[in-house]
Parts: sequence; structure tokens; C-alpha cells
Amino acid sequence: MALTYELDPSTGPDLAAGVVSLWADVTNAGGAVGFVPPVTAEDVRPRWIGHLAAMADGGMRLLVGRDEEGAVAATAFLARNTHPLMTHWIWAYTVMVHPRHQGRGHGRELMARVEEAARGMDGVEAVRLTCRGGTGVDRFYAACGYKEVGRVPGAIRVAEGDDRDDVIMLLPLL
Repeated sequence: MALTYELDPSTGPDLAAGVVSLWADVTNAGGAVGFVPPVTAEDVRPRWIGHLAAMADGGMRLLVGRDEEGAVAATAFLARNTHPLMTHWIWAYTVMVHPRHQGRGHGRELMARVEEAARGMDGVEAVRLTCRGGTGVDRFYAACGYKEVGRVPGAIRVAEGDDRDDVIMLLPLL
């Protein structure tokens, strides 16, 4: 089953519920998307509200993938860099595919859509993201064309005594 992707979807209660639910489900399945399990929708909602505010201000865009029932099954947030010397690249944040849709190529498709969206943004020459070391996701991003360009050892504290590297990856678009 293919996912249907949309860049900059209309926001509203259904989208909010779908993204928040996806975020909680991905986290609770072990996904490294800004939280440590267990989480509830209420734990995630403030982050969604922050992203929503950035979208309303024009500083962030949402790419959403929906399954055949129309449920939110994948997301990536694309954020413009606000530093005046770094506006030629964007951030990819909160890249997620629902666990029930993983292992079918949807992650690669999502990243291809991220690249396509970035190429459509004026002046953007690269996509940058960070990921949590020790999860293997850096190998996934490398398979999608991203290169590791930096690593901050122990920058992410998952739990007391469990520090992970913050892996910085870049996809040049030129």
C-alpha cells in the first residue's frame, strides 16, 4: 500500500490528532523523535503546538503521508534556518513513519519527498538533520544520500547513565 503525500496540508483538529498520535506511537515503539517512552498524546501536544506556531509564521513546513484510510502515517517538518548566514540550508525535523508502515520503503519515499520539497524552496542548497546515535537510523539516512558531517559525543541524555551521540547529517542538493 502506497502512502499519499502532501506538503503544507490544511491544519485543523484531524491533522493535529493524527500527528500527535503518530508521534506518541513512534516514540512508544522506540523511535528517537524527541522523547523517551512511555509518552501520551498530552506529552507530545506541546511540541505539536510549537511546530504549528512555526508553520503559521512561515518558518516551518509540514510534509505528511497518509495511508489508504487517510490516517497520518508519516511526517517530516522542514524548517528554514533563521541565521542570516545559513539561510541556504534547511532543517528536517521529526521525521517519522508509523511502526505499522515500516519496512515497506515508506521511509525512503518520505526522504525522497523531503528532498523534492527542499529543491522547490528558493535558495535552499542542502538539508540538514540530526539523529540519535546508537539507533542505527544514521545508516538509514546515509542510504538516502545523507552524509555524516559531525557528531557530538554524549549530547543526548536518554536516561541517567545512557548518553547518546548527536549525529549531524547533511544532504547537499547541488
